[in-house]
Amino acid sequence: MTNTIKLPKPTLISVNDVTLEVFESGQENKGNPIILCHGWPEHAFSWRYQVEPLVKAGYHVIVPNQRGYGNSTCPEEVTKYDIEHLTGDLVALLDHYEYEKAIFMGHDWGASVVWSMSLLHPERVDKMINLCLPYQVRGEKPWIEFMEEFLGEDYYFVHFNKQPGVADKILDENAVQFMQNLYRKNVPAQAPGEGMEMINLAKSSVALGEAVMSDEDLSVYISGFQKNGFTPSINWYRNLDRNWHLLGEVSPIVEQKTLMVYGEKDVIPPLPNIKDFVPNIDVKSLDAGHWVQEERPEELNEMILNWLGK
Repeated sequence: MTNTIKLPKPTLISVNDVTLEVFESGQENKGNPIILCHGWPEHAFSWRYQVEPLVKAGYHVIVPNQRGYGNSTCPEEVTKYDIEHLTGDLVALLDHYEYEKAIFMGHDWGASVVWSMSLLHPERVDKMINLCLPYQVRGEKPWIEFMEEFLGEDYYFVHFNKQPGVADKILDENAVQFMQNLYRKNVPAQAPGEGMEMINLAKSSVALGEAVMSDEDLSVYISGFQKNGFTPSINWYRNLDRNWHLLGEVSPIVEQKTLMVYGEKDVIPPLPNIKDFVPNIDVKSLDAGHWVQEERPEELNEMILNWLGK
């Protein structure tokens, strides 16, 4: 796999009171849209290996940098990153292209947004493909409260919420080292460390395992965070409890046909009873960690295209 793949030139599109930087390919396939939603701390560039195969298979591929990322708008107000705004951006993007619905594919936080699209705007979602992050069951307690109880105050989701600004500053000051340490594969198993995982990665001078991508590719991610800082993207985490309340008003059942792909070496565990919530799901896995589109691009593309072609 070469590292010379580039995304098409982006367009700035005004939707939902923000401007999104959107990379678009396969305009000749208009009428057959697929929207790819990146995770944290990523960039639309994370889908570079998927774009061309999807275009060749007949899809109009639309890849936004979501709010808080790249050259998209980074609102100041924390609540502007709640799930209503994040899914609202995608609905407005569909409207911009005059599409009633699209296939959505998400990775990590992008998968969370896609799951929520199917609950909040089911009529706009044709089918879904989600990578690494399974459906998140809405339990009786708001998510941050629940996580703090089970995973402690140093768990990064909790820390981001309980100590606003602390991690942001450290990640900003160590952006290059943090990204180099985070984007690794085949990392040897470690006993859980003390302190907050993301801060530890930002401060560590030792990178474990192997690099997921070339320095040239990683520089695309790094430059995005050097431009905006980490606060806008971390603000997504600061809306988890707000999202829990917003999602309490809709049915928790996902009706769309869905493909869920896990990385077998990922730290995020599968949801055993996912079919209770997503009855029309196919579950697959690949020998990969969390950065599955970049670790196993050919195998993933084949899996996705086979499923879409069914």
